[in-house]
Amino acid sequence: MASLEELRTQLSDVDDQIVKLYEERMQICEDLGKCKIQNGFKTFDRQKEKNKIAEVTGKVSSEFNKKGIGEVYQQLMAISRKLQYQQLVEAGALGRLPFIAIDSLDRESARIVYQGTEGAYSQAAMEHYFGKGCNNYHVHTFREAMEAIEEGAADYAVLPIENSTAGAVNEVYDLLVEFENYIVGETIIPIKNTLSGLPGTDISEIERVYSKAEALMQASRFLGEHADWQQISVANTALAAKKILEDQDKRHAAVCSAYAASVYGLSVLTEDINDEKNNSTRFIVITNQKVFLKNARKISICFEIPHEGCSLYQLLSHFVYNDLNMTKIESRPMEGKSWEYRFFIDFDGNLADPGVKNAIRGLREESRNLRILGNY
Repeated sequence: MASLEELRTQLSDVDDQIVKLYEERMQICEDLGKCKIQNGFKTFDRQKEKNKIAEVTGKVSSEFNKKGIGEVYQQLMAISRKLQYQQLVEAGALGRLPFIAIDSLDRESARIVYQGTEGAYSQAAMEHYFGKGCNNYHVHTFREAMEAIEEGAADYAVLPIENSTAGAVNEVYDLLVEFENYIVGETIIPIKNTLSGLPGTDISEIERVYSKAEALMQASRFLGEHADWQQISVANTALAAKKILEDQDKRHAAVCSAYAASVYGLSVLTEDINDEKNNSTRFIVITNQKVFLKNARKISICFEIPHEGCSLYQLLSHFVYNDLNMTKIESRPMEGKSWEYRFFIDFDGNLADPGVKNAIRGLREESRNLRILGNY
């Protein structure tokens, strides 16, 4: 039997041959890409790739090697596709993505809609992004906000998309797929609830506390120190603050934001009563126009994938190959399709970047129903 050093030398010789053959293969793939561009042929043919893998796996001797050579050829063909997508972008065959770059949003004359009531965190997010005094109104549901901008009753909507402790706002993700609306901005608001009551209230007078059920749970440690208080759930924290103002009863208090307390003229009795001190919510700004700011650095997309092994892995490789930093991935079940999912991905980039165009071309070819949700 050969020694360890002799075996390593043999491997090195084989590796040299593999490298040489790899470069020869990629040169042929480059020529193939040019031929496809000239003749208008598609880059990706799923069935041909399946046939090729079946062909090469049939040429090896063991089940272990069949699995291995199949993975090798999956990667070789994926690299070939990425080269050809790059050629398409360089040749201008991709064209411009159907989004218009703009210098800024209209923050002065635009009409903005938010979900909730006056004093809601959504209103605070809206004012943080557009400024106080902006032309705005509120609706009861996320769907009503989406309908308002789709129909042109509002220019922008401000909606929560993610909380740092509770996770994704699934209904908003689903509505982004349902409506032809697009993300053009975002803002993050710290969630710091207070105990607030009528001016002049002493905490010893309190008997009832009102708030959204989740807000009461998020302040369970503080409220647990006052076990004699009756906790009553209402639709949201802003409504709780509004109720305290309407009741004019010093025995009642609200768990709400300092912003809601100020809107309804309440006094903050205890600040920052949440159990989790680093809680925040990310809000998105949505419009019905396919626009993006020229300096935008984040892109949100969604797509569906074939219900096959390695399909997500293959798609995510487009981010790696194009040096794109993926910052978030969420999945949502697809209606009427058991155990099939739609994926939502955020990644760094601008729609004008060549690497982004290259990745989107590949994702569009290899996924189902790719949608660019926005660049912001």
